Amino acid sequence: MPGNRSARIQLLVAEQAALRGTRVGVVDVCTAAVVALPVGGAGLSAMSREAASHPLCSTDDISEQLEELQLTLGEGPCVDAFTHGSAVLTSDLRTGELQDRWPVFVDAALAAGALAVFALPLQVGAISPGVLDLYAHVPVRLSPEELADALAFADLATLVLLDSRIDETGGPRGGGREDLGAYRAEIDQATGMLTVQLGVGIEEAFVRLRAHAYAHERRLADVAADLVARRLHFSPGADPVQDDDDTYNGT
Repeated sequence: MPGNRSARIQLLVAEQAALRGTRVGVVDVCTAAVVALPVGGAGLSAMSREAASHPLCSTDDISEQLEELQLTLGEGPCVDAFTHGSAVLTSDLRTGELQDRWPVFVDAALAAGALAVFALPLQVGAISPGVLDLYAHVPVRLSPEELADALAFADLATLVLLDSRIDETGGPRGGGREDLGAYRAEIDQATGMLTVQLGVGIEEAFVRLRAHAYAHERRLADVAADLVARRLHFSPGADPVQDDDDTYNGT
């Protein structure tokens, strides 16, 4: 029964929040999904057609890498799920068709340790605030019941995300990872600075930011931090200038 499934999913998520000792955040949805489904990890990214997209939470290092990879490369199940508004279920990334579809992402995902990825768009009517990604270490197909549960987790993640408006308490588990609220703010600030430096719109600026990160094999957050700190400067028609010192003297 749909009602029973929804209640069961809500209980699983509430249990994860209770373990953290705080109110429910998107990280609890991700963690509960990993407990309930045959997957190794989960991640969630806030996505928008008008502004830069951002990872919001991840349950482990591999899911964190997958979120970063897809947003940096601009390709992968997460991107397609958001673009088309439908679930993208890839039970085995080694399939030739998928390697043709996402040539760079597939190789990088396999190297990270993921063999299956399930991307579920977050949707309420015309509102689509992001995507929930699940990955597995081995090829796996979700049964009809498991897929229904996965979609229920995505529905709940949508409500939690819209209610919290990117809840900073819903960051990833464990220490050592950056505050994702600050992460989002810094990427937004860096993208805004690029619109001024390059004289382009916000979408074009974000494309340039992630292209630089990919070309130099750096994390998007690190490139954004350099730009905000004025250690990195872009100019129209010229290569970006990187200053390795703590201060940047240009404008």
